[in-house]
Amino acid sequence: GTGSSILSALQDLFRLSKSKVEKQLQIISVLQWVLTFLVMGIACTLILMYTLCTDFWAIAALYLAWLVFDWNTPRRGGRRSPWVRNWAIWRYFRDYFPIRLVKTHNLLTTRNYIFGYHPHGIMGLGAFCNFSTEATGVSQKFPGIRPYLATLAGNFRMPILRDYLMSGGICPVNRDSIDYILSKNGSGNAIIIVVGGAAESLNCTPGKNSVTLKNRKGFVKLALRHGADLVPVYSFGENEVYKQVIFEEGSWGRWVQKKFQKHIGFAPCIFHGRGFFSSNTWGLLPYSKPITTVVGEPITIPKIDNPSQKEVDFYHSMYVDSLMKLFDKYKSKFGLPETEVLEVT
Repeated sequence: GTGSSILSALQDLFRLSKSKVEKQLQIISVLQWVLTFLVMGIACTLILMYTLCTDFWAIAALYLAWLVFDWNTPRRGGRRSPWVRNWAIWRYFRDYFPIRLVKTHNLLTTRNYIFGYHPHGIMGLGAFCNFSTEATGVSQKFPGIRPYLATLAGNFRMPILRDYLMSGGICPVNRDSIDYILSKNGSGNAIIIVVGGAAESLNCTPGKNSVTLKNRKGFVKLALRHGADLVPVYSFGENEVYKQVIFEEGSWGRWVQKKFQKHIGFAPCIFHGRGFFSSNTWGLLPYSKPITTVVGEPITIPKIDNPSQKEVDFYHSMYVDSLMKLFDKYKSKFGLPETEVLEVT
């Protein structure tokens, strides 16, 4: 009757409104991370400097004193917060794309690990969501394993940003930090290194599956020095969420990017996603494309205090083969044709 029709219409309206609210929350959650990635460090530094010149200078002075006292914490495993890692905002972040974490093998809690994450993409969104939050259930999938996502050490020199990053279990990608976690923090640690780094980000574009790996062997040497098992990780869809202007080798644009990469540690990319209000306009929001991160089979690595170049090359070759096999095994399952080949440069 009329009553049931009205009730049905109200239920449909409620579901529609709930869906819209959830979509807006997803957009806001992603936007806050993008702004964190791009401007939070600089903005917090400027605000702190400005505060020193105001009547509230004592607050800034106290924070600076704390900063000096706490300066080495990022290099000693950081200060993760289970509360921050479990924020509801990360679940909205996950569902925006959506992002999934796929486990293929168990990891022993009696071992330490170095995960090689590929590809970098523009911002490493899959790496952040999967390993710096609990949105995709990393602690449930790998019980007893503590993930540490490694990023530029310069981020930990910026006020407030450093504390925000550490709360998610993010650490500097330098030898001091990695040595501490793998040698003085017990077992069950997994350091996630985005191996291709800034160089790889310069070539990421939708439809391209390419990793910068041939001459990246430092992570293998670290694994040998600590006897940490290597785990290949490939994120299908990481390159699909932004469109980038690719400068050809030898062009002025690529020259500028490489200079930044060499002297500062990151490469400025010219990229765009969608707008805040419409997917048909350009903006900073990534496109809502699925990202599926597959964690492969660990490669058992012996502990060698001073590995030779021959030993490093041997295990590096083993790692590259394992990564390519992982890609080939799962590519068709996650939307790529069987003919797709992973390019290793």
